[in-house]
Amino acid sequence: MAQQLMFRSFSSPSVEDKQGTDWGEDLVNTVASKTITHLFTESESVQVVIRCQPSSKLLQGIVDNFKVNGKGLVIRRYFRTAEMWFETDAVSLDFSAILSGKISLRQPTQAIAQVILLEADINKSFQAPLVKQRLENLQTESLLALSGGEPVSFQNVQVRLQAESQIEIFAEAVLPNGVFPVALSSTIAVERRRRMRFQNPQFLPSGIPESQQGISQLLSNVLGEILDQMVDLDKFNLDGVSLRINRLETQGEQLIFSGYAEITQIPNNP
Repeated sequence: MAQQLMFRSFSSPSVEDKQGTDWGEDLVNTVASKTITHLFTESESVQVVIRCQPSSKLLQGIVDNFKVNGKGLVIRRYFRTAEMWFETDAVSLDFSAILSGKISLRQPTQAIAQVILLEADINKSFQAPLVKQRLENLQTESLLALSGGEPVSFQNVQVRLQAESQIEIFAEAVLPNGVFPVALSSTIAVERRRRMRFQNPQFLPSGIPESQQGISQLLSNVLGEILDQMVDLDKFNLDGVSLRINRLETQGEQLIFSGYAEITQIPNNP
């Protein structure tokens, strides 16, 4: 997908220093464009807004803050965000690194952040190898008791976002003696700013044949336990960037994370 990167500055340099600061801004923008673009497998658009007063500080590697707003950002091929934005505190850059085409921080910084996921993109993420390997050929004690000692897999996982941070989860469990429907609801919450929890799971029997409801309920409980331990944000951090979530909420078919990022270095690749 085509990638677009747009820049503008809040600063208004005087006629005397305009030529020098335009050169500095263009250089920082070009290097930032290359660096940020390489973080994502695909992107629809990325907008960077630099704020610097006076603008001549850019030549010293000093930026008051900058904002990044991206849409349709894809990390590792399967994990798509509908929109992501962040705004940093003051940033001190190594200008010699900029001259060599890299972005290097002189000191760590923080950024407030928001990430919006769509229901459709969440469902696609269950096809990622990183996720599928956590749901296939499982041999936990509770599952082995149901399968006669054979591995069990969950497939075709689909989620439906509901109001007030509720979520419904549907899937199929593959056992040696057949495929059984799985259905549950849960409340999603954040624990210690770095893990998403699936709390208070409830079996959803509607539409499941009465003859299968007993085993389907047991399988649904197991899937709820697996998901509750699966989403650890530390596993999705980029090198030098740690995400911390203060809150999450559901709005229609959107799941919205709000929090901040601790940035010690600008990663070159996801």
